[in-house]
Amino acid sequence: MSIASAGSADFLSRARTVASPVFNRWLVPPAALAIHLCIGMAYGFSVFWLPLSRVVGGAQPKECAESLGFFATLVATDCDWKISWLGWTFTLFFVFLGSSAAVFGHWLETAGPRKAGLAAACCWCGGLLISAFGVYVHQISLLWIGSGVIGGIGLGLGYISPVSTLIKWFPDRRGLATGLAIMGFGGGAMIGAPLADRLMGFYATPTSPGVWQTFVTLAAIYFAFMVAGALGYRVPAEGWKPEAFTPPTAARNALVTHRHVHLDVAWRTPQFWLLWGVLCLNVSAGIGVLGMASPMLQEVFGGRLIGLDISFDQLGADQKKQIAAIAAGFTGLLSLCNIGGRIGWASASDAFGRKATYAIFFVLGLALYSAIPFAAKGGMVGVFVLLFAVIITMYGGGFATIPAYLADIFGTHHVGAIHGRLLTAWSTAGVLGPVLVNYIREYQLAHGVAREAAYNQTMYVLAGLLLCGLVCNLLVRPCAEKYFMSDEEVAAQKHITVAEVVKEDDDVHADFEDFVEEGLEPVAPADPPTVARPEPGSNGRSLQLFLAWAAVGGPLAWGVWMTLLKTAALFR
Repeated sequence: MSIASAGSADFLSRARTVASPVFNRWLVPPAALAIHLCIGMAYGFSVFWLPLSRVVGGAQPKECAESLGFFATLVATDCDWKISWLGWTFTLFFVFLGSSAAVFGHWLETAGPRKAGLAAACCWCGGLLISAFGVYVHQISLLWIGSGVIGGIGLGLGYISPVSTLIKWFPDRRGLATGLAIMGFGGGAMIGAPLADRLMGFYATPTSPGVWQTFVTLAAIYFAFMVAGALGYRVPAEGWKPEAFTPPTAARNALVTHRHVHLDVAWRTPQFWLLWGVLCLNVSAGIGVLGMASPMLQEVFGGRLIGLDISFDQLGADQKKQIAAIAAGFTGLLSLCNIGGRIGWASASDAFGRKATYAIFFVLGLALYSAIPFAAKGGMVGVFVLLFAVIITMYGGGFATIPAYLADIFGTHHVGAIHGRLLTAWSTAGVLGPVLVNYIREYQLAHGVAREAAYNQTMYVLAGLLLCGLVCNLLVRPCAEKYFMSDEEVAAQKHITVAEVVKEDDDVHADFEDFVEEGLEPVAPADPPTVARPEPGSNGRSLQLFLAWAAVGGPLAWGVWMTLLKTAALFR
């Protein structure tokens, strides 16, 4: 049997995604970004809340009759939805992101990133179409099921699909690689929110805000990008490593293992639960303030944002519109910091080490959160903004650094599935952080605390969460010998590649050349040499590389520019 005969293998199988020796590993990050920039729109869904809250009433929301029961209100078509109801879509996003990542993580490792990416595209975009129908017939349950549940499952699959692949391609730059991909999730809203706003403006009519049409259009655009990204995934052949790469020795970094822990064993280790706590506590602190950034700035500084020495409650309607625009710039600035932190801190972790990087997050964050009440009391707007900007870089950096941290501790063989289970910490934090911030604020206001001081106690509580996270991080140690898989167990779990089908063939190299001439992409032998191969990329693929990065870099640059325009209002 020849290699060419293997062309009939399942196109979506993991074996068919094993890269040839001439494949350029830098084509994988843009494939991951193509998916993450699409699903990252979950962060920007609030752009739909106001239009959806007045679909029936038009200029003003039409309240449902008080005589209607709860379930009757949910299915009513002659009155508008409350924003608090719509907000449950956002909660469902992150609950199902974490739970689906945990459930399907192991399947992803066996099925490969291509199947997972395509499944993510179908769920995310299919969910948008169901939501569009829900808006059209005015049934909020379809919005929850479509975008919240089905779309949330797509978020989980799309979020973890590139992680283990990138870590295997970049053993020398694990932090950089995962940071490049995961920054897309933070940047998706920068593209999707202004795009959705323009689409709603285009589709809007006197009787419709254009939301369902926008959902359909976004579904089509996102599906094209996500499918292209999924088909662009490749996994390296077993034994591949970059040119001149020397794995760190145990003496240099005892936390970095060259062995592997099985998924079913990893979650029973103390290291897993310590890292679960590290991620949960870091995210809880960050997501709490990120969700309240706009009202926080307005309530803390009030008229001082526009040069008036009056509180928020003393502002007129037009003045509140002015400071709302400034607060929108503040939110945009935090989005940029979220993205920058994902790539910047994750890259820095390659030099500092993952444990040291998280220690910086917690120690520095503890100081910054504690300083915020003093900046607020002193009326120092610039300092207040700067403190939060740095905090959010560490929030984003925590997401991008944790996959590499897991690979260091548990090895790379099951890292995607382990990461999936760890993301339940995100689901927990998505509830814990906002609840702490919102309810402490409400409690303070109910007991007569002025609006500008209502967040002070919250900042100290969040600083306390970071202190607990620091303790968890300091307790992380290398895995005990008993948890690691034996060499025989690792070998038994390795996937059979297409090249193994031709082990009886005497002339592999000739078949390889025929395979290339036919335009197909072969895979490397099952047992490649362990010596470093030449760094790919010098084989006439520079145009393909440029186009791949331009396809994701262009929209991302547009999103950054739109955000900068809004942010400029903060410094006028």
